Amino acid sequence: MTSDITASPVLEADAGKSPEQLLAERKARFEDAYALRKPDRVPIFMPAGYFLADWGGVSHQRLVEDHDKRQQLLEQAALHFQPDAIFGLFNDPRPALALGDRMTKWPGHGLPETGSFQFAEHEFMTGEDYDAFLKDPADWAIRTYLPRAFSELEGLALLPPLAMAAFGTYNLFNLAVLGTPPVAAALKALAAAAEGQAAAEAWAVRSAQRLGALGFAPPPFAGSLIEAPFDFMSDTLRGMRGVMTDILRRPSQLLQAQDRVLEIQLEHAISFARTTGLRFAFIPLHRGSDGFMSLAQFERFYWPQLRQMQLRLIENQITPVVFYEGIWNKRLDYLTELPAGKSVGWFQASDIVKVKEVAGKTLCVMGGMRNSLLQAGTVAEVRETTREVCQRAGEGGGFVMCTGIGEMEGCRPELVRAWVQATHEFGSG
Repeated sequence: MTSDITASPVLEADAGKSPEQLLAERKARFEDAYALRKPDRVPIFMPAGYFLADWGGVSHQRLVEDHDKRQQLLEQAALHFQPDAIFGLFNDPRPALALGDRMTKWPGHGLPETGSFQFAEHEFMTGEDYDAFLKDPADWAIRTYLPRAFSELEGLALLPPLAMAAFGTYNLFNLAVLGTPPVAAALKALAAAAEGQAAAEAWAVRSAQRLGALGFAPPPFAGSLIEAPFDFMSDTLRGMRGVMTDILRRPSQLLQAQDRVLEIQLEHAISFARTTGLRFAFIPLHRGSDGFMSLAQFERFYWPQLRQMQLRLIENQITPVVFYEGIWNKRLDYLTELPAGKSVGWFQASDIVKVKEVAGKTLCVMGGMRNSLLQAGTVAEVRETTREVCQRAGEGGGFVMCTGIGEMEGCRPELVRAWVQATHEFGSG
């Protein structure tokens, strides 16, 4: 569908302001919300995703691959809908395609050009791999895991033990393996993936700069990407079935592995923040919601590690932005164990008013708008929901209006516009 992509009328409160002034005010709204202060109005974040393609009349594949068009649509959507911050796609396929990533599918690559990014879960780590993983995670990852997970990296299985590098000059005899066709092909693929990722990151920086020049704040999760240790073991290694059986069959090894990946990820996040100056860590949660595991299992295998991760990040002046996927209504009390005003919680389907009541004095609450309502509701329903959320979840500050997930595919433009305008209206004062 192709929609009117002209700019919306400027808010009366924003009329006559320069982009520099708008940017400063919008950034201040998010900063106030993160710190549990009350901003001049509720900030609204629009994670557009494939909505940009549908709204701009292009295929999903073109949105993913035509970076100039994507930027054009991002800027036009920002000016048309006027959120405080906007974001396009979370993922860029270039490094994954270069490596033959067996975990992902993309529009035009394993999916129709109208398809949407998919994560294809596999059990790349067997239960019998725990000993090798715990002994040397890096060696196991490079010589065993990567050849399984990426078709273009199968040659890495021929490498000698990585610790042989400590053999100094005598290890030079082993360098000949790098010239064998399978290993050389893997190294060439890695170089192509690195080039693709560098290009993707350069585009992201330019995109943020251009949006900033128009007066729009950066998204609330610009920083490193890490996972709860349980999810780390599940998502890309054991798979859901494997990790759930580990709870019963290998609980000790699973806990040991979580301890290892906790430290590995923290080292990465802290180093990333020091190097880039981006002091956020985005933590999407996949397995900890209500109904996924018992509270007893949650208290042993999930929350202690996730809590420790957030506390350690906060100690290093890094703000955790945690996506509480699914419903967390029965787990909200645990979140009150975190330091006040030091983290952000993005909630997909939890009762947002209950979240604010229970955890609103601890963390900044983000969410509040169901994607389904923006897809199939009415303007009146969108406005009424927005009014209630702004008045109840937004009361006293510490709240960011957002959709329940970081993707707005299928949302109707007239409903999105009504939602943003209603947030400006009901979130003020």
